[in-house]
Amino acid sequence: MGLDTATDLGEALAEIVIAASAIILPLWKTELEVSAKADQSPVTEADRRGETLILEGLARRFPGVPVISEEHASEFGTPDEIGPRFFLVDPLDGTKAFVRGDPHFTVNIALIEHGQPVAGAVGAPASGEIWRTSAEGVLKQHGGGAAALIRPRAWPAGAALALISHTMKTETADQLAAQYGFHRREPMDSSIKFCRIAEGAADIYPRHGPTMEWDTAAGHAVLICAGGQVTTPDGAPFVYGKASEGFKNGWFVARGL
Repeated sequence: MGLDTATDLGEALAEIVIAASAIILPLWKTELEVSAKADQSPVTEADRRGETLILEGLARRFPGVPVISEEHASEFGTPDEIGPRFFLVDPLDGTKAFVRGDPHFTVNIALIEHGQPVAGAVGAPASGEIWRTSAEGVLKQHGGGAAALIRPRAWPAGAALALISHTMKTETADQLAAQYGFHRREPMDSSIKFCRIAEGAADIYPRHGPTMEWDTAAGHAVLICAGGQVTTPDGAPFVYGKASEGFKNGWFVARGL
């Protein structure tokens, strides 16, 4: 399959995400060994199996297109430079939630072109939800049902909901509420936060803390395809392919309408 029409790639990426989800889900709530990576973040056999399947699927369908994937990068490092077109993969975002038995973990693939995510798919294995970009907008499927277009909602006066990290301190959340004007907050793991905003279930996700490009790219692709936005806190474009920085992200703000 070619890459000439990036907006139509979401279906192919979603098929790979679904296959990876199918091998990850049976390992949820089992006695998996949890190892620590160099940065002390957790990794399990579910991360590794999911990544292997995704890398094989991308190599088969899109030969020659580079892939930056979390577990491979953790073990072997990231390249010193990258071309304008490549995939970013996080085979299991929210490993801590996965280990705790919480449902908010996701499988993520995004295509980057010239610094921007132009196609992507995000799967939530525990709930059976999957979101994918398309030429028409973002399509969501749930439990094998029909795909439906989703859209962000207008900012609800007096009731805007922010999705935040479980580890965020109360005083930090209070400061962000004052800065961005949201009224309610809900802690949630993984890239599913982007998808909840894309489907109109929440309004803003301010991230004033560290993330990696593979953590955010697929969710970013979904949100902007649905009509939302992801920028730096001062409104500048949020870009990918930062090889010289080890593919580390700066702060960002994801919003609906």
